[in-house]
Formats: sequence, C-alpha cells, structure tokens
Amino acid sequence: MKTVHDFPHDIIEEENVSIPVTEGLHLSARIWRPKDGRPVPAILEYIPYRKRFGTSVRDEHTHKYLAGHGYACIRLDIRGSGESEGVLTDEYLQSELDDGVAALHWIADQPWCDGNIGMMGISWGGFNALQIAAMQPEPLKAIVTVCSSDDRYADDIHHMGGALLGDSLSWSGVMFSFNTMPPDPALVGPRWRDMWLERLRGSGLWLKTWLQHQRRDAYWRHGSVCEDFSAIRIPVYAVSGWQDGYTNSVFRLMSNLDTPRKGLVGPWGHIYPQFGRPGPAIDFLSELLRWWDRWLKGRDTGIEDDPMICAWMQDSAPPNPEYDHRPGRWVGEEAWPSPRIEERRYTIAPARALVRDGAAEVWPMDVQSPVTLGLASGKWCSYANAPDLAGDQRTDDGGGLVFQTDPLDEEVEILGAPEVELELAADRPVAQVAVRLSDMRPDHQVTRITYGILNLTHRNSRQWPEALEPGERYRVRVPMNYIAQTIPRGHRIRLSVSTVYWPLAWTPPEDVKLTVWTGLSTVTIPCRPRRDAEDANIAFGEPVQAPGPDLTAIEVPEHRWLVHHDLGAQRSELEVIDDRGTFRLEDIDLTVGAHCVERYSASPGNFTSLVGEAEWTRSLARGAWSVRTRTRTRLTSDTENFYISAELDAYEGDTRIECLSWSETIPRDFL
Repeated sequence: MKTVHDFPHDIIEEENVSIPVTEGLHLSARIWRPKDGRPVPAILEYIPYRKRFGTSVRDEHTHKYLAGHGYACIRLDIRGSGESEGVLTDEYLQSELDDGVAALHWIADQPWCDGNIGMMGISWGGFNALQIAAMQPEPLKAIVTVCSSDDRYADDIHHMGGALLGDSLSWSGVMFSFNTMPPDPALVGPRWRDMWLERLRGSGLWLKTWLQHQRRDAYWRHGSVCEDFSAIRIPVYAVSGWQDGYTNSVFRLMSNLDTPRKGLVGPWGHIYPQFGRPGPAIDFLSELLRWWDRWLKGRDTGIEDDPMICAWMQDSAPPNPEYDHRPGRWVGEEAWPSPRIEERRYTIAPARALVRDGAAEVWPMDVQSPVTLGLASGKWCSYANAPDLAGDQRTDDGGGLVFQTDPLDEEVEILGAPEVELELAADRPVAQVAVRLSDMRPDHQVTRITYGILNLTHRNSRQWPEALEPGERYRVRVPMNYIAQTIPRGHRIRLSVSTVYWPLAWTPPEDVKLTVWTGLSTVTIPCRPRRDAEDANIAFGEPVQAPGPDLTAIEVPEHRWLVHHDLGAQRSELEVIDDRGTFRLEDIDLTVGAHCVERYSASPGNFTSLVGEAEWTRSLARGAWSVRTRTRTRLTSDTENFYISAELDAYEGDTRIECLSWSETIPRDFL
C-alpha cells in the first residue's frame, strides 16, 4: 500500500462538529475539507462504529485522500454512538434514516458545500446509503454501497434461505459490546457519564428483537430496497467480494435498478477493496474519485464506459481457510443478466455421479447428517480475519451425499449463481438442506466454490412457512451464492448435500432424514465463455491511501479458529479467538482495547445440545480515566424454543457502575 502525502488541495480537519437532526438531537461528525473554503461537493459516511477510535485509522486513510482531491468528507456517528446524542436500539430504524436525511440537508446548507452530496459506506454505511437513496432527499446525487444488501431478511447476516445464521449471534455480540462504549470526555465534557449510563440501560438486547421475527415480516421489509427498486433514482456503485456475505446484492442491483449503475466484485472479504484480503487489493480510492467526479462534479471520467460488472475470476486453488491472495484475472460484462452466460445442467445420478445433459435412473438416496457437520464451513461473512474461510470440504462431505463429475475434458468458467433443484422427502415437519458446489482437484483435495441453504418450511414463501408432511415428496429449488470461478480440465465438479451446516446455520429442532431422488434432481451452473482479449482491458492500479494516525501497539492482535473434540464427553466445539489487541492513538492519547471469544458446541446425535456464545471485553483509557465493559451472549435451543441469556458489566476504573442481565425464551417459528 502506497501512502500519498501531497494532494491537489490543502485540507483542514474539524474533529467534532455538532449537526442538529430530528427530535432535537445532535449528531457528532468528523470533517475533512479543502482549506480554501470554496464550495465543493460533499461525501457522507454514516455509521455507528465510533469515529473517535473505532474506524479512525480507516477514516484517515480514506477521507483525507478524497478531501485532498476537492471534496468535503463527513464521517458521522449514528445517534447513540460515539459522541452523538441519544440511544441506539436497533439497526436501520426509521429514526436513523430520518436523522441521515436531516444531516444531508444541514451539510448542503454549509458555505463549504456546493449542494451536491454523495453517500458511501461499507456494511452498515452501505445499507443506509441504499435506504436513504430510496427516500430521495434532494441533495443526495449518487452513492457507493460496499458489502451491503437490498434484502434484510433473505440476504443479510441474520438468515439464509429461511435458516438462522450463526453470524446473527456473532453480530449481536459485536453490537451489544459496541453499545456499551461511552463518548469521549475530551469531546463532550462532564456529561459523558450520563450519556454512557443512558446507553448502557437503554440499548437493549438486539438478539431478542431479531429472534422475534423468524419469517420475512414487516420488520425485515423495512429498509429492504428490493421492495421497490424504482425508488432509487440516482447512480449506484455496488461493491463486494467473493468471501463477503453480501455478494448477491451486487448482481440484483445491476438487474433491477433503472439508473446509471456499476458493480465490482473482487476476491476480498468484508473490507474496502483498497485494503482487500484475500488479495489482490486495488486502488479503490482512484476508482471512487472517478465515480464522484462524474456524478458530483459533472466531469467525463470514462466510468460510464466501463463494463456494468467487473469481477475477479478466481483460478482454481487448494482449499485454505486463510488465503493471502487468490490467483485469477478481471473479467467484465456489459449488462446483467448477461446474454453471454450459458446454463449447463447436470443430473444427479446413482453411483454418486453428476451427468451432464443426460438422463439417469430414478433412485432414492437417504442422508442424515451429524449435528456437527459444517466445522469446515468458515464464516458466513469473512471479515478478512483469517482463518475464517472454508477449509477442505472432505471433512464435511463424509456426513452428506456426494455427487461428482468425471474428470473434466475442458475448462469450465463459472460466473453467476448455480442452482440446485431437488426431488426430496423428509421424515420431520421442519427440516433443512445445505448444498455445496466444489472443485475436486486431481489429488482429491476439495475446495468449496459456493453454497446454499434452504429451510424447507420456506420452500414456497419466506413470509408464510409451511410444515412438511413427513414422507411426502416435494420439488425444491436451492439457489447458491454468486461466484466467479475457473475449474481446470482434469478436475471434477462436486455437489454435496447435507441436512445441517453447523455452526454457519442453526440446525433444525430434530434429527432429520432426507430422501433425495436421483434422475429427478439437478444442478444448473452458469458458464461464461472466455473472452481474454476484451477482459485484458480491465485493470486496477496498486492501492494508495492518505497518512493514518500515529499508533503505538501495546498488545498484538490474535485471530485463531480452533476445533476441539472431547471424545469422552462426545462434544465438539469451534472456538473463535478474535483479539483485536490494544493500541494507543498518540494524537489524542487514547488507549483502546477489544477482545472477543466465540464458542459454538454440540454433541453428535443431540439436536438440543447446541450452544453458541460470544463474549467481548472493551476498554478505553487516558491518564487516570479508564472504562471497561464485558458483555456475554449465550444462545441455546430445544425442540420448541430458543433461549437467550446475556450479561453486561461496566466499570469506571475499578468500580463496577452497572450490572445487567437478561433471560429470554422465544418460541421457534418453523425454524
């Protein structure tokens, strides 16, 4: 990564600007803008991750650079976070969106803004950019949405195919912990303690709220811009990575929007592309300037001449849960859906075969997976914190049905969303099916390409699930995640089918046997003919950034995934150590620490034995002032209910100033 120190514009920084919004509240912003004060377009990033310490390094690398090229960059904390007033009680509330619109109008009225504003953000910031764009505030002229979703139920961190994701627990633990952090007394003065206590007592237990909505009801439809794509009338640049959890929305936005739009998908996890891991990272800041210069300054930058979709076509690679780099090349499509994508169909056949475009004998095959199948699945959404990617799938394939082709006599290049169609029956009223498409190498290592999960009670509707009739045959479609992948000649394509995929997804309430019929079940793969001459024109430079803050590392971060098998107790556990370390921001003399351990355990054969737990400790210190919080969330279930227990302890110095606990029972709803 190249650090750039000289820019076309000298800039000034305002570290804590108060912006009045709805309900008499004030939100806190950090602003970088050209020093000469002439009106320029503005770029807003609006998230809850604490501009003071949570994203300060990334913010300086990014927003200083954009400001130095003639933009006013505003990094705004959502109400109840950082130095912003109020309490944050859930994601994407209407009050949050209304606050964002009010902030846009305030920015547009400032003498240093020319009235043209863009919004950008990754994850939460990408979500609210889409959602606020759909509200059509006049100053907002374009957005960049990175690693976000247009559908909060079907394609977010909470559910997949109607199944409950393990990341829902993980993410609730993250926000539970973040919500315990106070504002900085150096910025808000003595009222910091009252603001802190208000947050500790008022933020609530978000996991409870989420689990009270196990189907696609009005709660999830709110903020899902797929409900009305036509509401978005401004240019949209959608970005993600193949290891991220939000890849599919890039393609849906390209398919459904009727505005200038562009999609970019690299090999990365849940991270901005200039920091992209697995690599290669790209010069995304220059790409942002091309976008903003076109839509906020009216310059012809050529970005409209680019392919609608630019994607990193991954080469085959051995399975590895912590790639630093994925070999491949950039490819482009002028439109999506692309008329050049060809569907190739394989039939599931006896003898565990996949037969291309052919008939096969109709034969029933049973699968009844162990509750612990999925320990090689990695994380639903990789935060580029290796080793959180999928490992060798042979570990999991032994507990499922496996079908594979003969060695390929030609290379296959996939671009799109493979889909499995299954003729099946279940012996329980609530069941789940997980399907995985993999690249089986000549040495028999198996690299997962993509996967899909379906709660079979959601086979007809996400809003109105229906119990299965045991023994009755159903025909179901299971879409997999979008992917770009080359499978070389001589390799095999493998399809795996299982009844669980734990802990990536919570299991059904009981052990389930599925019967799958060969000859009637298929997998369809979107194949792309190579166009090397055209694709050779797609290129991105090496990443650049502005200088960051002066940091001193005190405790080194550690990220590990450990699988423990207690053979005597017959229990398996995945332990995730997510230690962010401790560092000091020298310019503001603030020491910051964050440490987390997640555990997911189960006993083979016992579907009521599942336990998920996330425990976080966070700390801030400056001189004699220090605060520390500990949060712990535990989720279990039986055949009828989910059970949440949670704890919060907050300390000022060595004195515990708050101790809260929760114990909640939530009925399972076809889940």
